[in-house]
Amino acid sequence: MSAVFKTVEAQFEPLTEARLDEVVAIEASAYEHPWTRGNFVDSLRSGYQAQLLGANGTVLGYFVAMMGVDEVHLLNITVAPAFQGQGWGRVLLDALALWARGQGAQWLWLEVRAGNTRAQRIYEHHGYRRVGERKGYYPASLGRREDAVVMSMKL
Repeated sequence: MSAVFKTVEAQFEPLTEARLDEVVAIEASAYEHPWTRGNFVDSLRSGYQAQLLGANGTVLGYFVAMMGVDEVHLLNITVAPAFQGQGWGRVLLDALALWARGQGAQWLWLEVRAGNTRAQRIYEHHGYRRVGERKGYYPASLGRREDAVVMSMKL
């Protein structure tokens, strides 16, 4: 019995305003409280590191990160829902860490919704550790707020 494996050749490119329609659509399909187009535009205009991972003209995912003195803060990382569970999140996290090391960063930091245990497990598997929480950090349904788990990784 033989198996046929489909190879996907993915590549990174800078996230630009020209690709924001696709990214905003993915964001809206992935989250109950997505980033707005304005959030992305502000990040790009501020010079934050923003990378898009694509294959065959399709956006698989993206990340936006902000450089600090000796650390990088991950602001947004998203895998398009149609491609979740295929390892693309790890590819994005690897690319982020590689870029951060190249910038001389010593630490990576992020916040994740307290209720997003799947993402927390992915981050932990990747080497991030829970270091704290921020009460009421994220908007939630019915005007409520959700806590954030703060995680970091030493590079």
